[in-house]
Amino acid sequence: MQKIEHIGIAVKDLEKSEALFSLLFGNGPYKREFVESQSVNTSFFKNGPNKIELLQGTNQESIISKFVEKKGEGIHHIAFAVVDIKHEMKRLQTEGFTLLNKEPIIGADNKLICFLHPKSSNGVLIELCQDRS
Repeated sequence: MQKIEHIGIAVKDLEKSEALFSLLFGNGPYKREFVESQSVNTSFFKNGPNKIELLQGTNQESIISKFVEKKGEGIHHIAFAVVDIKHEMKRLQTEGFTLLNKEPIIGADNKLICFLHPKSSNGVLIELCQDRS
């Protein structure tokens, strides 16, 4: 793993949260994106070298909507940049981590992604991200 790629924050209302984080960081989001496979709208902020991803579910069946309903708004996941996602998936599975995806899927911000089950990572949902260039 190279670095923290971003921190994902689940929100109820993307527009209200964008306004809040715009005040917090002193600038607005640089990108908004709908990710159909996840039923989620995303909004990305940069703060120095760091990225924050706001996530709002687009329907009641969305993983994000269910998360917000159960746990409330807040940190949803920490994403790490990787060079070779398939290699990292295999390595982590060999080390005993449980993958939520058998194969990488297309995520926001032009990334291939895979999640690790929080039960295998001290309650933290971990996302692996590889650029799709």
